[in-house]
Amino acid sequence: MSTPRHDGEALIPRPPLTTAALRAAVAQIAPAHLGQFVEHLDQATEQAARQSTVAPLHGFLRQWGEFVAIHRYPAKAARLRDLEQRVAAATDRQTVAALLAEIREITDAASGDATGE
Repeated sequence: MSTPRHDGEALIPRPPLTTAALRAAVAQIAPAHLGQFVEHLDQATEQAARQSTVAPLHGFLRQWGEFVAIHRYPAKAARLRDLEQRVAAATDRQTVAALLAEIREITDAASGDATGE
């Protein structure tokens, strides 16, 4: 049986931005997304090889680092899902703008968390 957690408590410590650490984190906190993680890693690797640059791999690490930074806090992940659903259903620009601003706050904070900033 798992121990109940408070909204602000992380499920896992922040992992380093490496493919192995992020894969382990995704497997632990969001196992339903592991297939997507592996597929995206394969695509980034192929693109990096085709273009002779590591930029696609850096983008991959940033994106999944942000994903883990959000999903290691269940309340934050739930809030983001709620905001995304509300954006999809919104019918006026003002509401959409306010919802997108909150989404941006969450993703900006997650970006900083992922890199330890």
